[in-house]
Amino acid sequence: MEIAYKWIKAGYSAVKVLKILKLNKSTYYYNIHTRNNSIQDENIARNKGGRPTPGFSFDKKGYRICDDQIKEYILEILETEGCEFYGYYKITITLKNEYHLIINKKKVYRLCKELDILRPQRKTKPKHPRKIARNKEVISSNSLWEVDIKYGYIQGEDRFFYILSYIDVYDRNIVDYHLGLSCKAEDAAITLKRAMRKRNLYDKENKPVIRSDNGPQFISFHFENACIRLGLEHERIPYATPNKNAHIESFHRILEDECLSRYEFQSFAHAYKIVSEFIRVYNKVRIHSSIGYIAPKEYYKNVLNGTAVKQAIKL
Repeated sequence: MEIAYKWIKAGYSAVKVLKILKLNKSTYYYNIHTRNNSIQDENIARNKGGRPTPGFSFDKKGYRICDDQIKEYILEILETEGCEFYGYYKITITLKNEYHLIINKKKVYRLCKELDILRPQRKTKPKHPRKIARNKEVISSNSLWEVDIKYGYIQGEDRFFYILSYIDVYDRNIVDYHLGLSCKAEDAAITLKRAMRKRNLYDKENKPVIRSDNGPQFISFHFENACIRLGLEHERIPYATPNKNAHIESFHRILEDECLSRYEFQSFAHAYKIVSEFIRVYNKVRIHSSIGYIAPKEYYKNVLNGTAVKQAIKL
């Protein structure tokens, strides 16, 4: 049977091949049908679950933009005046026009579904209304902490990793941070609790205001509830105003220029080691012009014993 199949596939006349091999036509075609079905079943079993999602899309310059960053773009679009009621198709168009992404509507639909913002599902009012970041003057440590997420890329594993950092606007210390292959609201809340513990603020009357953008981790009930339990005020910056989160944005630029862009990480362990060491050096060694050309940790120590140069930061 296999010989007949090979000869016929090679282009020889089926009638002549079957006559030479003395095979019945019905027997041959029945076996071929069974064989093809078996191959098809094997392919289905091998590909069960469909093609795995890559976890990123490209922009028009060829840069990889990870799905979590795209989710932030989607939420920013929905925060824009006039775009509050966009469906996934209009969001797709906006991502292409405003953010220059190469992305299709099916992927945008999937991301919107993961964010639970598809239009038929927007029925309940938010449990925690957004508190807009307001202008203020910071004159002491532990008054205002900014938080945001930076994405890094692991070349050797072809995937992204996440760096979530809390920075004290006054003394420029990275109070605490999260490094991981994912970054959820739970991670943001746990890192905030660690930061509060490091600064011994649990029992203090005056606690820092937490300022963030409108990323999915920060608009979640879990993070808002954690802030309430800790007695913290959480405010979020308006869409397209990164200047209101300028200090954490500045740190991320330093992190990109002086650390992430210098390495091709081969594993998450490699990335973790390099980034955590960089943050240690940033806090303890690297001098900062805005605090009198000393390291942030030294400046905070001076704040605690009353010898720090006074400053007033308006934002």
